[in-house]
Amino acid sequence: MTALPTRVLSPAVRRTRRVSLAVRLTLATVAALVILAPLYWMLVVAFSSRAELLGGQLRLWPRSFTLANVERVFGSFPVFTWLGNSVAISLVVAVLSVTLSLMGGYAFAHLRFPGSTALFFTAIATLVLPIQVIMVSLFRIVTGLGLYGTYWAVILPTAASAFGLFLARQSMLSVPRELIEAARIDGAGHWRVFRSIVLPLSKPLIAVLFFMSLLQTWNDFAWPLIALRENRLFTLPIGLLFLQGQFNSDYGATMAFALVNVVPIVAVFLAFQRYFVAGFVRSGIK
Repeated sequence: MTALPTRVLSPAVRRTRRVSLAVRLTLATVAALVILAPLYWMLVVAFSSRAELLGGQLRLWPRSFTLANVERVFGSFPVFTWLGNSVAISLVVAVLSVTLSLMGGYAFAHLRFPGSTALFFTAIATLVLPIQVIMVSLFRIVTGLGLYGTYWAVILPTAASAFGLFLARQSMLSVPRELIEAARIDGAGHWRVFRSIVLPLSKPLIAVLFFMSLLQTWNDFAWPLIALRENRLFTLPIGLLFLQGQFNSDYGATMAFALVNVVPIVAVFLAFQRYFVAGFVRSGIK
């Protein structure tokens, strides 16, 4: 059995590829530095002494590394309570959002019913509506249901995501229709097809939807500020408001508090980043 001939690249092609690789690496490095610069500056300010911040002597690295800002934040505010609230609300919203997006995406991708296209594009059209437009209506609804001032006042209005629905539909369109039809011929219903075929193939999509919903809910400020009225129910973004002085601000404590808000999300992203990339690739969004 003869071996297949290997393709030999000319010196010009190899040189072009090396230059292209060097350019891409340079651009990626510059982009990474631009993205990481605010996070690095947050770390520097959070662990710098108050004298350095007030005296204008801040450098690229703290002259005297200190935990005073972190201790002041945790000693003055119920940070652990607010952190627990953020975790609980974000997780519940993420689970509900993923469930609704997957079920809706399957329905719009593989079921045919009158008005499905119009209904799908109507749902997508809501993406252009900012929360400020529907805030009064949402407030009247949650008040009428007796949910105002509870966790559910934040969870229920944000549990459904139009972009999550769009992303799920685009991804599920890549599931072979022949596979679903074969299962239907064998007697499987839509729920069995969704549970046994579609869900196992949608793990990267689930990771993307979960992280996007988690990130959006974690950083949400406007609606929780209106829907929650008790200090013990506040989330971290609302708690950050307490550090903003009327005439001056404690920048070290503010950056330390912001660090507490950022670290959990960064950790989740680093842990599941390969699933996020795979999910976006499968959805057809580049």
